[in-house]
Amino acid sequence: MGFFISKSLDQNMKKQQEFMLMNSRLQLERQILMQNQMRERQVAMQIAWSREFLKYYGAFFGIAAAGCIVGAMKKRKPQIFLPIVPLSIVLVYQLDLGYGTLATRMKAEAETILENESERLALPYGPPTFESIEKARRAQSTFFIEK
Repeated sequence: MGFFISKSLDQNMKKQQEFMLMNSRLQLERQILMQNQMRERQVAMQIAWSREFLKYYGAFFGIAAAGCIVGAMKKRKPQIFLPIVPLSIVLVYQLDLGYGTLATRMKAEAETILENESERLALPYGPPTFESIEKARRAQSTFFIEK
């Protein structure tokens, strides 16, 4: 009689373990998908910010360029055109980031770094461990006093 109960308990425990494994995999997949969606939203916000900034900067650049052209023609000094050079570099950068291929090139460069220069990505003291996190939590915790 005890053998049948033990066998039944073992089967139930095995089913429970399989369920827990499946559940943890499902939870991990959801976390990965959520983190990826958050990353995609952050990148989209960065590109949208760049496009919005470009509108204001483009207006500023147009006014500044027109002012430099008019000033250079009236005073007959070509040096007045010099501010257009750095301003145009910033304008081209913003255009490339907002509408060009800068994001794609940055992604390719990041992949190269991950593949060939992974030692540059190491954190000081290595990755966080459970012990280091728990030590910091205990130091900041005011709810529980552990001895």
